[in-house]
Amino acid sequence: MKVILLENLKKIGSIGEIIDVKRGFARNFLIANNKALYASKENVTKVEKIKSELSKKDNEKKQQAKKISEKINKKEYKIEKLSTENNELYGSVKPTEISKLIKEIDDQGVKPSMIQPIKDIKSIGKFKVKVSLHPEVDAEIIINVVSSETIQ
Repeated sequence: MKVILLENLKKIGSIGEIIDVKRGFARNFLIANNKALYASKENVTKVEKIKSELSKKDNEKKQQAKKISEKINKKEYKIEKLSTENNELYGSVKPTEISKLIKEIDDQGVKPSMIQPIKDIKSIGKFKVKVSLHPEVDAEIIINVVSSETIQ
């Protein structure tokens, strides 16, 4: 199915580009989230007219992402979790927890979907976590998991 992109998407394409994607991806994600339109003749002319407007919005989002990145990049966040005596956690540290932690400490709105742990955080220690703020702006934070108490 051919669609026209309304924003820059990592590994997919840029604003105004007509791409061919699977029908389900187009309907359920791109069009449902206002990231694309069906590639009809009317929509192609409409997107051409508003392309500069969309680029301005994308640049604003990029600037906001850069500001957030400057505040949180290379920063260390501490999380206390219950653990066993061999330093394994009960459960794991989820992106939603990391998102709430960033909101509490730095007052930055980072969605859980932007947070991509390099590997699952299931033990005590320091872990690097990539935060994808914009298709062109990434930040890297460190999550320091410490034991709140040990259960046997």
